[in-house]
Amino acid sequence: MTGPTDAEISPPAAGIRLPWSAVPETLRQAVEASLGDRVIEAVTQPGGFSPGVAARLRLANGGRAFVKAVGPEPNPNSPDIHRAEARIAAALPRNAPAPLLLDSFDADGWVVLLFEDVDGTAPVQPWIPAELSRVMSAVGDLAATLTPTPVDAPAVADRLASSFRGWRQLAESHRRGEDDTAGLDRWARRHLPDLAVLEAAWSDAAAGTTLAHADLRADNLLLTGDRVVVVDWPWACVAAPWFDLLAMLPSVRMQGGPMPETLFERHPVSGNADPEAVTAVLAALAGYFVRQALLPAPPGLPTLRAFQDAQGRVALTWLRIRTGWS
Repeated sequence: MTGPTDAEISPPAAGIRLPWSAVPETLRQAVEASLGDRVIEAVTQPGGFSPGVAARLRLANGGRAFVKAVGPEPNPNSPDIHRAEARIAAALPRNAPAPLLLDSFDADGWVVLLFEDVDGTAPVQPWIPAELSRVMSAVGDLAATLTPTPVDAPAVADRLASSFRGWRQLAESHRRGEDDTAGLDRWARRHLPDLAVLEAAWSDAAAGTTLAHADLRADNLLLTGDRVVVVDWPWACVAAPWFDLLAMLPSVRMQGGPMPETLFERHPVSGNADPEAVTAVLAALAGYFVRQALLPAPPGLPTLRAFQDAQGRVALTWLRIRTGWS
């Protein structure tokens, strides 16, 4: 398995984590009360971008749990993201390959989520074939398990309405004479009007009845001895069964995996996908990554733009292949 030519070095999927001790004492006490014993060890987990706490807890009685917590600083949007995850996690069926939500707390601007501790590890990076094969099978199982959606979640068109407008926003900036397009790939700049039109069809193209995770990446997966567990569900929405696969593949290629088109076309969930619909959604995904990479880093997330830029480069290469535009 050879690495990508359009992203020589994969940026880490890692933000700035806070220690368990940063959680207000009243909430730490609430966690201990919920778990039935005191926390004697909290090991911070580095993967992911949330600028908050993500730690494996060990209790005095030997029990374990996983805690996620975030306050209003440094990123004021993060608490709402955790609240959305709490709602989705509480509603997921027990047969979903996701950790069980044990409890959640919301007080003084802080949101704390308490999950079962999963004894697993993230996939090795760069990807190795055996683990990628397991994950690709799990993506198919995920779509089968969550179709039709067992959770009352937003439609993908509503969830991502403000995000999947990248090419149209760049085209509008160009029309106004702003320099937002100065850093664009030459091919994208040449085809910007066409990309804006193609992107506009994404919402109908992505419609479906499957509950999609909508943020599948290696850092949101845990491999155990017998299963693949999907974590971090705040962006879950109802979409086409192939949406998660398509959205994940730029990160797979960025992190040393095969070409996205190869994986997508060979995967069972893509069998009934309309090719034009897939291209429209890919255009929207690429536009999202490309435009986000041009923006300043959000508060508390200094590594996010590089990670988005690397995915955008891969998605753009894939889009050129699917459109056939010179």
